[in-house]
Amino acid sequence: MKRALEISAPYKYLAKPNPMVGALITKEGLILAEGAHEKFGGAHAEVNCFNALDDEIDDSHVMICTLEPCNHYGKTPPCTERIIDSGIKKIVIGSLDPNPKVAGKGIKKLQAAGIEVKHGVLANEVKELNKFFFFKHENKRAYVTIKIASSSDWKSHNKDGSSTWITCENSRKDVQLVRAEHDVILTGGNTVRNDQPRMNARVSFPINQPKKVLLSAQKDWDRSLDFFKNSEVKVLDEKNLFKVIEKLSDEDLNSVLVEAGPKLVQGFLENGLCDQLIVYQSPDKLGENGVSWFEGGRAIDKYGLSLKSSFTIDRDKKSVFEK
Repeated sequence: MKRALEISAPYKYLAKPNPMVGALITKEGLILAEGAHEKFGGAHAEVNCFNALDDEIDDSHVMICTLEPCNHYGKTPPCTERIIDSGIKKIVIGSLDPNPKVAGKGIKKLQAAGIEVKHGVLANEVKELNKFFFFKHENKRAYVTIKIASSSDWKSHNKDGSSTWITCENSRKDVQLVRAEHDVILTGGNTVRNDQPRMNARVSFPINQPKKVLLSAQKDWDRSLDFFKNSEVKVLDEKNLFKVIEKLSDEDLNSVLVEAGPKLVQGFLENGLCDQLIVYQSPDKLGENGVSWFEGGRAIDKYGLSLKSSFTIDRDKKSVFEK
């Protein structure tokens, strides 16, 4: 199962919003074939594993799969049918699928076909690898990450509107990886107007670029702005943030990254819509000319968040807070 997890992980940025899944076929303890879910909309791990197998399957072959095989028609046919048709008589599964379309139904179909099923092997590791996917189905909404860049005195930007880079270049490179792992990047109209951001994930490897959501009442946006280029952008005129997340959660999306100004960030925090807060903090101060991230100096832990990790990136500090 560790090997199956290992081969699924490299497809983190291409399989999303589907989970990372790995599958093996073994015989007498030897791995004969491996397969992973390599890209969204492509063949599932079990199918790729069967396609890589040269052996004729007999009763001694065992399939190992990190996640319960699907039992419904989506972008691909049910994997349970392929497994049953293959002649495999035993399958070991890491975790049940939290998606209600699957959720135990895949296992029941395999058992009804006379296949021996064992599950719960390294289930916690499977869940951790696919944190956003499990959260979405267990909590009925997308996982929300907020990312901010801050001065040492917890300021966002200058009051006079003058432009300044708060964090170092390597911190900004790290942000690209955070963007790459999320399904949606969400921001507000002031950020797009004032900062002219691109807000795509600029990385050196292939990914499914996150979709973009712009919260704004403005209708006549200049679509030649960098923010709108080479991306799918949805403009929502909605002030109720719960409805915003609900609307996005109804789609095939598991995670939302909020990159916005203090007012919108504060709104998500005050409404309890923050599962992870990532802070890139510079050692420099903005002083009296700076706009505060948190009104009244309210501490991060007051929002139900606690520090999970902290490390330096050149001269900056990256801190991750989670519920």
